[in-house]
Amino acid sequence: MDEADNHEAVLRFTEKLAILLSESGMPRMSARVFAYVLADDADTYTARDLAEGLRVSPAAISGAVRQLVQAGLLARGREPGERSDFYRIDDDDVWGTIMAQRKPFLERYIELLTEGAREIGATRAGGRRLEETIEFYRFMDEELGLTLERWKDRRARWVAGHS
Repeated sequence: MDEADNHEAVLRFTEKLAILLSESGMPRMSARVFAYVLADDADTYTARDLAEGLRVSPAAISGAVRQLVQAGLLARGREPGERSDFYRIDDDDVWGTIMAQRKPFLERYIELLTEGAREIGATRAGGRRLEETIEFYRFMDEELGLTLERWKDRRARWVAGHS
């Protein structure tokens, strides 16, 4: 497959994944940028690279990369002496890194929900629902930690098999 055909294949895939990501709540342009960076071969991208690659205006990219950086899905950097930031996905375990970044949010949910349940009181229906939600988030927090450990082992085996 030549470079032009590969780029078209990346764009077709990008649009399909972006639709799925946007259906799950990600803003459409952020979904397109994330899908593109995930599927394309470059290690880093400037906003201009992303705009050209996705065939959109540079203005469409700025909000998308800001949202992706805030969500921990992209990292921002800058080379010494360069004027433009670059964006990248952490290729050293992209999904483990992304999921590990979710743990602090689970902990924040637990803290806030615990405060709310204490203020509202467990004798009320809303308070009971909050307590059940706390228990769910505690479960998710524990399971995420265990899952990430199991993922590290599985990924190490997978990487060894693909070396």
